[in-house]
Amino acid sequence: MLNVYNYAQLNSTEVEKLVQRNIDPANEIRTVVETIITDVQQHGDRALFDYALRFDKVTIDKLYLDKQELAEIAEALQPEQKTALEVAYQNIYKFHQSQLKAEDKVETMPGVTCWRELRPIEKAGLYIPGGTAVLPSTFLMLGIPARIAGCREIVVCSPPQKNGKVNAFIAYVAQLLDIERIYLVGGAQAIAAMAYGTESISKVDKIFGPGNQFVTKAKTIIQSTTITAIDMPAGPSEVLVIADETAHPAYIAADLLAQAEHGADSQSVLVATSADIVQATIAELEKQLPVLPRAEIAAKAIANSYAIVVSDLNEAIHFSNHYAPEHLILATENWQQITADIINAGSVFLGNQTPESVGDYASGTNHTLPTSAYARAYSGVSVDSFVKKITFQHLTPQGLQNIGPHVEILADLEGLHAHRNAVSVRTADHLARI
Repeated sequence: MLNVYNYAQLNSTEVEKLVQRNIDPANEIRTVVETIITDVQQHGDRALFDYALRFDKVTIDKLYLDKQELAEIAEALQPEQKTALEVAYQNIYKFHQSQLKAEDKVETMPGVTCWRELRPIEKAGLYIPGGTAVLPSTFLMLGIPARIAGCREIVVCSPPQKNGKVNAFIAYVAQLLDIERIYLVGGAQAIAAMAYGTESISKVDKIFGPGNQFVTKAKTIIQSTTITAIDMPAGPSEVLVIADETAHPAYIAADLLAQAEHGADSQSVLVATSADIVQATIAELEKQLPVLPRAEIAAKAIANSYAIVVSDLNEAIHFSNHYAPEHLILATENWQQITADIINAGSVFLGNQTPESVGDYASGTNHTLPTSAYARAYSGVSVDSFVKKITFQHLTPQGLQNIGPHVEILADLEGLHAHRNAVSVRTADHLARI
């Protein structure tokens, strides 16, 4: 069950050790991933077929499912299942559509106008995990903003199931998103295929999607060794729950387990203002855990998790900002007192009636979020992730006369005389025409 610590008794080194997660000190994961990347780069499709057999334990005769095959697979869904996916689609679409806004032009001085315009990333690669849990919700979270942004080509990779297909939920989401193909490729090999391209899979400009430590490591290696960008290092999932005396231990336990069932390498952290809350939550964990279908996986994640007792909510937020959680739940009726102090978090869930799972599925916000403390520097996926913002500027003749002398002085200061001359020749030409 949860290890319990008293925050006041921890020194800085102990705190630092607690907030570290998913590290690879011996570079064992990196070594494996580098080998996979090189193999895919050199052998293309052949390597992908081999890895499907080796890792997914399935023999496939082609690397993709086309639109017709996906439609046939989707027919297995019940009407209420389709409705649930459609409601999620609509809410996610509505929230993300609001992010697509044209910016105003700004006249920084008379005759000098600057602005930005959005352009979609041309080729987006979406990785949809399919290990111990298949995630059609991730497909929605990535595909919807890609469509809103207007990406010209969307390449989708997801591991094959034991039958050599994808499940009906993934297939139906492909229909909702008007996706032409799903490539039956998972793990680090999928990231490599989208980064370098193979005979079947197009090279993309940016790769999106969460995954295990091997997928995350592949994304970070690809970003540093190719011109292919990534959305963020989004690895094993995590949640941090801040709770005070107004919290409900049964709710807290349910939220901790919801995150824990993602995988054995997930982490669920409780930061509580009293030991009583921690003990009551542990009692609830002991009740709820055994009846879960994924109890064995969740138990391993809980064993990798912990609880910390703090003196008050301010101290709780201080620790949370240091931990920088992917998901932050404020299990308190007093959440309005502390939201302004949140600095580092991927997505925040406010109050006792807001479970993290609503954000995972259907509230509208995106669940592809930075993990492993990357929330200190990264935001979650949004429409912004799928566009570039190009700056434009236009000067009238009068505008150049107004700003030109200042640019000439600054160019002289830096010793860049050709920069100065680019202004001077225009200024002289303009004066000659007057």
